Amino acid sequence: MPQAAQGRFAIQQPRILILGGSGQLGRELQRSFAGVGAVVAADRMACDLSSPDSIRSVLRGAEPNVILNAAAYTAVDRAESERELAYAINATAPGVMAEEARRCDALLVHYSTDYVFDGSKTGPWTEDDPTGPLNVYGASKLAGEQAVAAAGGRHLIFRTSWVYGPHGKNFLFTMLRLGAEREKLSIVDDQIGAPTTSVELADATRRIVEGIAAGRFGAPEDWAGVYHMTCAGQTSWCGFARAIFARAAAAHGAKVPELIPIASADYPTPAQRPRNSVLSNAKLAERFGVRLAGWEQALDAVFELLPR
Repeated sequence: MPQAAQGRFAIQQPRILILGGSGQLGRELQRSFAGVGAVVAADRMACDLSSPDSIRSVLRGAEPNVILNAAAYTAVDRAESERELAYAINATAPGVMAEEARRCDALLVHYSTDYVFDGSKTGPWTEDDPTGPLNVYGASKLAGEQAVAAAGGRHLIFRTSWVYGPHGKNFLFTMLRLGAEREKLSIVDDQIGAPTTSVELADATRRIVEGIAAGRFGAPEDWAGVYHMTCAGQTSWCGFARAIFARAAAAHGAKVPELIPIASADYPTPAQRPRNSVLSNAKLAERFGVRLAGWEQALDAVFELLPR
């Protein structure tokens, strides 16, 4: 990583701490940042995100120049009954990380969600649109964003959506499993968004972090803040499922179940979901010159990484 006058972070071999290292995004961040610096990944066993003292201990022990927070409470429906735990991990923990990042002059990269919006807008959501989460998960993530910003250090908040990848538990693997077990699947077709791969997220994050370290984006006040980061395009959950099965059939002859499009009302869940989760990536492209691949192209790339 090139040297530039950007504080402790701008050194040849920065110390990079990845929180949530065993998760689907954390694993891809480890891959993408390998060789960029000295990477340390902490999973939930190493860092108890519900404990501010544990977070402080891990961060002070690592003395990082860059903190990549890929950890979160992501059980959207269970959060409705585990509000306190969801807020501890998604709201309080990022605030502690931001305070520690400011203390040691580190860059904090934090990931948030499309669920901070209520889904009522007809077009893509921008960073300046009013938030209005419909569920505890979204509200806790929004509180985390606010805590990071309030700490006042150098930070980037990347809101993303419908994340999946070649590792971990996600919609892709759920569909492949259910498709092998059932002849018919009913999939919600009135919620739209941009399926986004952990691979694209990690690689885009690396490009931006490297650019900041090289001084290409100016001073922190020029780039710190909230950005939307998703794959291009949009589809529904049912459309996403169709794309998955088409590729599974082509790649290894998997059987394709009959997909039955249904409305959200026909599949009630404890947590309400936004109907429109499409995020505008214009600010990300304008500020950093970074654009993620289209969601279908990114899905192709993930299938190339799956066992045949």
